[in-house]
Amino acid sequence: VVYEQDGVFIHSSYGKNDDQDSLIAGILRVIEKENEVVVDWRPLDETLDTSNILCAGKDSSSVVEWTQNPKEKCSRGADCPNSYEAEWDMVTTVSFKKRPHSNGDATTHANGESKWSFLFSLSDLKSIKQNKEGMGWSYLVFCLKDDVKLPALHFHRGDSTVLINCLGKHATLHRSPSDERVLLVKTQKSLSQSFENLLVNFIFDSFACLFFFCFFITQKMKDDPYTRTMGKFSKVANFIFDSFRLSDPSNQRRPPSEMADFINDTLPELKINQQEEPGFEVITRIDLGKQPEVSRREPVSAEEWAKNMDSEGRILDVDYIKRSIFKGGLCHTLRKEVWKFLLGYFPWNSSKEERANLQKRKTDEYFRMKLQWKSVSEEQEKRNSRLRDYRSLIEKDVNRTDRTNKFYEGENNPGLILLHDILMTYCMYDFDLGYVQGMSDLLSPVLYVMENEVDAFWCFVSYMDQMHQNFEEQMKGMKTQLIQLSTLLRLLDSRFWNYLESQDSGYLYFCFRWLLIRFKREFSFQDILRLWEVMWTKLPCQNFHLLLCCAILECEKQQIMDKHYDLNDILKHINELSMKIDVEYILCKAEAISMQMMNCKELPSAVSEILRIESSSVTPDSDTGEDESGAKLSCPMSLYESISTPVIAANGTRDSTQQMSETQGLTPA
Repeated sequence: VVYEQDGVFIHSSYGKNDDQDSLIAGILRVIEKENEVVVDWRPLDETLDTSNILCAGKDSSSVVEWTQNPKEKCSRGADCPNSYEAEWDMVTTVSFKKRPHSNGDATTHANGESKWSFLFSLSDLKSIKQNKEGMGWSYLVFCLKDDVKLPALHFHRGDSTVLINCLGKHATLHRSPSDERVLLVKTQKSLSQSFENLLVNFIFDSFACLFFFCFFITQKMKDDPYTRTMGKFSKVANFIFDSFRLSDPSNQRRPPSEMADFINDTLPELKINQQEEPGFEVITRIDLGKQPEVSRREPVSAEEWAKNMDSEGRILDVDYIKRSIFKGGLCHTLRKEVWKFLLGYFPWNSSKEERANLQKRKTDEYFRMKLQWKSVSEEQEKRNSRLRDYRSLIEKDVNRTDRTNKFYEGENNPGLILLHDILMTYCMYDFDLGYVQGMSDLLSPVLYVMENEVDAFWCFVSYMDQMHQNFEEQMKGMKTQLIQLSTLLRLLDSRFWNYLESQDSGYLYFCFRWLLIRFKREFSFQDILRLWEVMWTKLPCQNFHLLLCCAILECEKQQIMDKHYDLNDILKHINELSMKIDVEYILCKAEAISMQMMNCKELPSAVSEILRIESSSVTPDSDTGEDESGAKLSCPMSLYESISTPVIAANGTRDSTQQMSETQGLTPA
């Protein structure tokens, strides 16, 4: 969202002979998408109403209406007898209501959208007519190329000049010689510049990242190039992550061809010395066999979940539930409850009463930590540069996290406030790590599902326990995962890996974003909810997310090799996959690869260590999986036999005579 303005009205009877206008308040936005810029106006009833937040007590057993006066939050004592809100004076749960129209006739269609809503691409815009009303505000009329005139938009709050300036950055605007009130629009600039900005800002900033990365390496590399290479990687982590966000188009950028030449010259210095590094295993011949056909089932329903719970609220068959979630995910109504188990906030063997007591203790603990930063005065903060830096970075990231999602869109949105507060409180929970760019991406879906500040915080804490090494200064997690992914890809397809190596891409740095924030920017918001809950089951093996990377690359390898993509093309192609990947197909593909690995009789020990599976042959009736201790386990065949109701399938084959010469795998330290 590059422009947003509320208080933009449509006068539904304007120009008619009615005695009084009907005012329809709305929000106007300009949104940058993949290859276009769109203008969107919609009435407030189609946006989130931030004045009608619901606030739940600590025990989550009662709901009271939020008012702007905190002292009035629990005035209805009979409605919230067990509420702790008066004690903590905080918001812990958000949900949203529709705001009814009291002044206007914005009727809705069958699909739920108002008849006054409109959205159009800037490339379809022909002209803009500007005018001033007698009351002092300005209004605009958009005319499209098919001569359709949209309803006039009246800017009761502020001027329309800011909007015109914004549109001028994406299209050429000039005055009509016949009417000075009319701005004519040329869209050639819009189309070319939109693509160019995406390409330059989104992709070639990564070249700049690698430029600084390589510069650090060549200056500092001494006795241990591998350690220093990956160590310096962490120094530019924030810069790398910024390259995947919208950037200031005014920044000066190195030409792509120049950057590509520089990387081609420098990246060979980053290769690990395979003779000096311990833990390498030479694989001379591997028969992986065929990838089996895999199907997925329907999501776990509320009825199925309830049937697997006893009278005290304990889960009867944890393994069955995990397998079912892995094979089909969850229906959305269950996520708020089940994610707490998947993330480790709730123990799987706990009763309902035990979970309620746990929530009460965790709520007290959360608000004590929140009070620590809330009670810091401005004078104190002036002498605490670290806290200032955390707050500044959080505020910057929160304002650009999932803003097109209704849960976070608009100004002064309560979802954004909770996102900010949880991240600030996490800095009190883990002050050594604090906040690092990317954490807001991990929290956003969790808060969206939980709709509760306390539950979202503790689920986020559990998630960060898994992801912690990705964000540490030395980035040990990222280093290990990139090496492991390279090892797996070399085993799956040495020809493709050798091609990537020939293009200076053997260590798969283009997968950095996938691993850092667990594909958050590669799939749609709803698909990420499905993908994450499947990964959180920790089935069918350890590091299943690396097999997801392999599955995506396997789908793209033919195009990359057939079209002889170089480093530039590979980076561009991988980045352009964002929002275009079929999550169900990729889950099938990754599961098929895991079965292929498990059934391999001569699986290299390095790969066995990465996936935590046995390298021996597996019988069809084997029914073991990874236990809570994380011990090495055999192939959980029941995972593929006991789950029914397939909805999608993926096939893959491998040449059984494929040679794997000079393929090496690194066992992580």
